[in-house]
Amino acid sequence: MNTIRLLAVTGACACAVSCFPTIAAAAPPKADQRFMTLAAGGGIYEVEVSELAAARAKSPDVKAYADMLAKDHKAANDELKGLASIKGMVLPADMPADKKAKLDKLSKSSDIDRDFIKQVGLDDHRTDIALFEKASRIAKDAEVKAWFGKTLPTLKDHRAAAEKLSRGGGMTTKH
Repeated sequence: MNTIRLLAVTGACACAVSCFPTIAAAAPPKADQRFMTLAAGGGIYEVEVSELAAARAKSPDVKAYADMLAKDHKAANDELKGLASIKGMVLPADMPADKKAKLDKLSKSSDIDRDFIKQVGLDDHRTDIALFEKASRIAKDAEVKAWFGKTLPTLKDHRAAAEKLSRGGGMTTKH
């Protein structure tokens, strides 16, 4: 009789484990989700625009900078997707319309080296840094806050490298 009861309990436990998906962690507050969504859209844009610049830039330093951005933003995007998955969120799979317009404009540039550094390296990274600083300060979810704080120094490094390139300096990175 005990064997039958043990088998029934074991079978019920096995069914509970295999029949029901793992329960994801609680979704972050709406403001945190907004930060994550903005970061995801921006990250997708950064990869695509950097790959464009790496393919079309004339300067080896700008190509190296674009390659670094693409690599770093791909890694950050993967980490953010993993965090979102754990939190039960689905992030956008494509960049927002305003980023598509910027990418389109840059793709038609007659001086992609200069325009990429100005638009992406300086202007976009200024905006990204402000978003990441704010999220790392005020996000309510500890893991979300930590991700933004951990990623922020890389964005600052990207901006500093762009500033150096815009002044005619070469590409030396910590990567």
